[in-house]
Amino acid sequence: MPAPLRILSPIHKASRQIGLYLEPSMEELALGATGGHLLSYLASYAPCSVGELTRVLGLKRSTMTSVLDRLEERGFLSREVDPDDRRSFRLRLTREGRRIAHRIGGLLRKFEREALSRIRPRDLEGFHSVMATIAEVTQVTVREKGTR
Repeated sequence: MPAPLRILSPIHKASRQIGLYLEPSMEELALGATGGHLLSYLASYAPCSVGELTRVLGLKRSTMTSVLDRLEERGFLSREVDPDDRRSFRLRLTREGRRIAHRIGGLLRKFEREALSRIRPRDLEGFHSVMATIAEVTQVTVREKGTR
C-alpha cells in the first residue's frame, strides 16, 4: 500500500474537517456548503460574474446555475446583465443575502480565531510557504487580483 501523500492528503483532510465543522451551521441557515461558500465569496467580491464564481468554487456550470437559482429564489442574490458583456450576468447580494453572509462570516472568523490561537507564528509562516509553493508549482490563478 502506498504511503499517503504528504501535502495533498492533509489538505484534503483539513478541507473535509472544516466542511463538516461548518455543516450544522449551514443546515441551520438552510444552506448547503456550496451556497454558504458562494454567499461568503460574494460578500467580499461582488459584483462578480458567474464565470468567476464557477472558477473560484470549482463547480460545473450546470451546478452553479442551480445553486444560483435557489439562492435567487430565496432572495439572497440578484443577477443583472453585465454592462461590459450583455451575454453575461453580474451577481450581487441582496440585503437579506448580506445579512446571511455576515452570519457565515462570523462563523468563519470564529473558526479562524480559535485555530490561530493554537498555531505558533513560525508554523503559520510555514503554512503560507507551503501554499505559496503550491501556487508556484501549479501556476494556476483561481481569482485574478483586482477582479470585481
